[in-house]
Amino acid sequence: MKRRRTGQYVAVPTAEEPYKAFVPDPLPPAPALEISEALRDNLDRALLALGRLDSLTSLLPDTSLFLYMYVRKEAVLSSQIEGTQSSLADLLLYESDAEPGVPLDDVREVSSYVAAMQHGLKRVRAGLPLSLRLMSEIHAILLTKGRGGNKTPGDFRHSQNWIGGTRPGNAAFVPPPPDQVVECMGHLEKFLNNKPVKTSTLIKAALAHVQFETIHPFLDGNGRLGRLLITLLLCAEHVLAEPLLYLSLYFKTHRQTYYDLLQKVRTEGEWENWLDFFARGVSETAGGAVQAAKELNTMFAEDRHKVQSLGKAAGSALRVHQALTRSPVLTITKAVEMTGLTFPTVTTSLKHLEKLVIVRELTGKQRDRVFAYHRYIKTLSEGS
Repeated sequence: MKRRRTGQYVAVPTAEEPYKAFVPDPLPPAPALEISEALRDNLDRALLALGRLDSLTSLLPDTSLFLYMYVRKEAVLSSQIEGTQSSLADLLLYESDAEPGVPLDDVREVSSYVAAMQHGLKRVRAGLPLSLRLMSEIHAILLTKGRGGNKTPGDFRHSQNWIGGTRPGNAAFVPPPPDQVVECMGHLEKFLNNKPVKTSTLIKAALAHVQFETIHPFLDGNGRLGRLLITLLLCAEHVLAEPLLYLSLYFKTHRQTYYDLLQKVRTEGEWENWLDFFARGVSETAGGAVQAAKELNTMFAEDRHKVQSLGKAAGSALRVHQALTRSPVLTITKAVEMTGLTFPTVTTSLKHLEKLVIVRELTGKQRDRVFAYHRYIKTLSEGS
């Protein structure tokens, strides 16, 4: 493997303490990537796994059910990497106007991630290319609520940031100085749009993620946005019809390896090792998503069969069950709105679903009760 330069350190003189910041060279890497037979096999397996994942949109009876929860799982995981305590159940409670079990700032931060992803996908589908403008728009939404609202949402940074340590002088890594951020991001924007050369989507996503995290263009939210851009790129280039691939669990599980490989790209030009790690992550994550979707399909069918055993009460209970597949944490009032059934009918149906061990009541109160489709939430909460 060729040792290659991926950027240069520049001296930054300051009154307090001089330091060196890293300015990455524009992509693609030079010399060119060395794609060994083993690496090519891993990239091919990743593409096959993405194909199977994309086929879910035609195999599932209602892709939106799976997508609704899967997006929220990713929001939780990506935010947990940044230090929030919110769980998937907390987010669902918050969205159903119930009280989450963690500080509101944590769950608002996760909720903003969902909104940011949805906005980015909408803009990409409307024809807006992956651009600095789109990244700024997504970032502004990402930091709308929760922590980071005072970190200039939507604006590239005008001050130095760093990773690890207490100041740039003792940091583990110092990204480019603020006066070079826009130029670095401009080069990244061109690469994302196949300038100066066209790059295959999977390799482009892998390289661009490292470059974004290396530039660290915002004062806060870089990790979350950098992970989100992987999925948006796959959707923008029609590798996936829906945003079904999220690597946060893989990065979280292999956190130290992830950070080590990012740094080795910067210091030793080891792009190929990063690509191998990334490809394995795509294969593992896509396979996990397909398996989860199959498990949910089986679970829904099993539970519908249980409900059908209720006889005359089955019709109403099935409608409430269907509402729970769309919103797995429900108040009685919300269930009334979603089903069109009366308050007493919904209450009775939920009692039936409790006896069948399909739902659990979460509050223990007589009023303002909250019901959860616990097997559904447990299946998707794995890892979070």
